[in-house]
Amino acid sequence: MMIWQVGMIVTARIEHDVKDMREPGYSSSLEPVGLAMAGVWVNSTCLVSGKTLWFLGSYHLPARACYGTQVINHRLSRLATFNMGRARAKAKKSVPIVTNPSRSSSSSATPAISALLDKAQELIVQCDFPLARKFIERVLVRDDGSVSEKNQAREMMGVVLLETGEVDKARELFLTLLPPHPTAPTPPPPSAHLYLAQLSPDPYTALKHYQAAIDILQTQLKGKAPSPTQGDGQDEGEDEVRSNIVRAYVGMVEVWMDPEYDLCFDPTASSTCDSLLANALQIDPHNLEALQCLASVRLSQEKTEEALAALLTFPPSPPNAPPARNQALVAALPLSVRLARAKLLLECGAYHDALDVLENVLASDDSSVEGWYLMGWGWWLVAERQKEGGEVEGSEGLTWEDIARDSRDCLETCQMLHESQSDPDTPILEHVQELLGTLDALSIMSSPVQDDEEGDGDGWEDASDDEDVEMS
Repeated sequence: MMIWQVGMIVTARIEHDVKDMREPGYSSSLEPVGLAMAGVWVNSTCLVSGKTLWFLGSYHLPARACYGTQVINHRLSRLATFNMGRARAKAKKSVPIVTNPSRSSSSSATPAISALLDKAQELIVQCDFPLARKFIERVLVRDDGSVSEKNQAREMMGVVLLETGEVDKARELFLTLLPPHPTAPTPPPPSAHLYLAQLSPDPYTALKHYQAAIDILQTQLKGKAPSPTQGDGQDEGEDEVRSNIVRAYVGMVEVWMDPEYDLCFDPTASSTCDSLLANALQIDPHNLEALQCLASVRLSQEKTEEALAALLTFPPSPPNAPPARNQALVAALPLSVRLARAKLLLECGAYHDALDVLENVLASDDSSVEGWYLMGWGWWLVAERQKEGGEVEGSEGLTWEDIARDSRDCLETCQMLHESQSDPDTPILEHVQELLGTLDALSIMSSPVQDDEEGDGDGWEDASDDEDVEMS
């Protein structure tokens, strides 16, 4: 999980799954999957509440550990995995050094506050929270640190407390960064408001924290006047602040749409979401996550065409942009955002686009239960359309039975992973079992296991003449 650094806001957003970083085969030296910048938005799940948290940070963080890579084509009949890692560098032999006794005292001096904070940041990235806590505590008990360093240490301690399940203590610590606490900085960091917005069980309190963060960020944006030497290019810091304001607006929309709260039943909910998204898109008209949130709202309003138009809107391509630029932009989004995007595309009937997103998801994480479920469901919908005489881009040359078999392969993989991981999402498993039951009735079997010696498995046969069983 990343940390907000006081006074520094950044744009990139990368998913971080702490569980995977503790699994066998993980190496902190792995190259990140997605964008790795000096600061990232991080999607993490609170270990206690189970709620998805979005934080902004300013430190390097490896993305989800990729200890296997899924090779997928439209048939999805072969899985190739390989380990990724980096050989450990050989340790250099120590060479005795004769030191000047007069300098020995300086070499053993108390480490600087900045060095302790840097080490704590490194340990948080490595998910070594108990050791990171010790370094942060050393900063907090020292009397020589600046106010900014102390506030940074408190914020880092809040993150450590969150990761170790001490949510209430984390909330209390973030509150010390806001007025009327006597040690709160002026102005307070927007990060504190955003942490508290995510942690608040009350939707109205969460909305107030989001709005407070937006107000602070808007003030920062007004103070970033463009430099005459920059010409037409926008200042990078300004872009970062704009992006984070958009994210805060999206967070407010998600609160209004959350079925756990009564706000979603408010008569003004729809118009309020429209207004918030209009503000977000006024700041950044091509922000992919804002457009995706807009698509979700439009679907809830039964405006499917407008929803699909939002999902297929991308920033203007620069000259000489590669053909797969838009796919690369989507691939840089966090895993959970890509999964949500695939769901929306399936709801809009854009099956080919949804399957493209899901192929990328499974290439990043071949153990995603939801990814395999959505891939199976997507192929099911394609088979259903093909069976009814329709066509879907990318399925040319395949019969509906072929596509249904691909669907079964994905659904069986989902079922296997769901059981092996003890996944708590029961509705997914129930739907998978329902779909597999229908495929059984249609006599659609799994793809045969093939190898170089056994050939194409011609002994397998599908009885597809039973027209009494419907796909849906």
